[in-house]
Amino acid sequence: MTPRDVVQLAMESLRGNLLRSTLTALGVIIGISAVIVMVAIGQGTKSELDRVMSSLGSNRLEVMSGAGRAGGARMGAGSMPTLTEGDAQAIKREIASVAYSSASVRMSAQAVAGNANWASTVLGVEADYFTINNWQLAGGDWFAARDYVGAAKSVLIGQTVRKNLFGDEDPIGRTIRIDRVPLRVAGVLAVKGQGGFGQDQDDVLFVPLATAKRRLPGGARIQGDFVQQITVGAASAESVGEAETAITELLRQRHRIQAAGQDDFQVRNLAEIIQTRSETTRLMSMLLAAVATISLIVGGIGIMNIMLVSVTERIREIGLRMAVGAGPLEIQLQFLAEAMAISLGGGAIGIALGVAGAYLAGAATALPVHLSPGVILLATGFSLATGLFFGYYPARKAAQLDPIEALRSE
Repeated sequence: MTPRDVVQLAMESLRGNLLRSTLTALGVIIGISAVIVMVAIGQGTKSELDRVMSSLGSNRLEVMSGAGRAGGARMGAGSMPTLTEGDAQAIKREIASVAYSSASVRMSAQAVAGNANWASTVLGVEADYFTINNWQLAGGDWFAARDYVGAAKSVLIGQTVRKNLFGDEDPIGRTIRIDRVPLRVAGVLAVKGQGGFGQDQDDVLFVPLATAKRRLPGGARIQGDFVQQITVGAASAESVGEAETAITELLRQRHRIQAAGQDDFQVRNLAEIIQTRSETTRLMSMLLAAVATISLIVGGIGIMNIMLVSVTERIREIGLRMAVGAGPLEIQLQFLAEAMAISLGGGAIGIALGVAGAYLAGAATALPVHLSPGVILLATGFSLATGLFFGYYPARKAAQLDPIEALRSE
């Protein structure tokens, strides 16, 4: 009997019990769907985390000023000025594991250009800030060295600000007023997209640190040499931990904090935050994998049970086929083909539902989804493995029946 005959007989047998075959495949359908959704979300989340890490800047540390008190209530980090521009310079100058350092201040302001206005965030920064955070220019020029020293009335704008203030017009050289202070647009930054905490990184305006503190009312409230934050770029990924420890020791020394005293600053390692999110995603993927595995096992057991029932119901048929010349191998191949057909059919439906489910899950939960040909191949492999593993025993049992005893059965 040719392979084509085996497949034809298997399909005729399944069509004869279509409802039972469909219900048998249900477990495989659910399992394969779960596998595709799991892998698609897992790969998409990994790609998103890689993008976030890249957009945040490699090897980045943030040093925040201390937490002040209002009455008896303790305020958040950055509410009490404890960091200075001198601290930022000392970190870069004295710590070998630090390559870049930038002091900064942050404020909210209404930006106005012509008849358009937009509420956004203004950051006063030093030159290293753009290197640490991996910012790129889409047009125009960076601030010159003299702009940082002379508190130049220049501004760099993100794409969200550009779109809301200038639409499709070229903003280079145009004037933006921030708190009634006119600033010339020196450049437009390239798209950054969503940040690690869901914020729009392109909704921002940058000015030199001296400009923010001397010319803008929001920055002028920060007295003297004080700043709100210092952003640090470690020399390498391996030296981030070393840099974090060295920064803490240096600032405690500069701020004259005693051995038992509490730090008046906070050092944040963004790599640890991303690692925590990555670990959470990994645990979610493991949970989905467990659900998918259980569904496939249940589906496989269902296939095996139905095939065993089918063998019992068709004992006389098996006996007749053996009597007219069919060998044990042909009997085994026919039942194995039926199990494979159920598994592959369920797998095909599961793939379709899984692809649709992955996109629906992404749309409903804002989770990143990444579907690749490898996901489909993986699902197909699971279908084949399920059919072979759980279909082998019933097929072998059918092939081992004694033809005479089979013909005698009622």
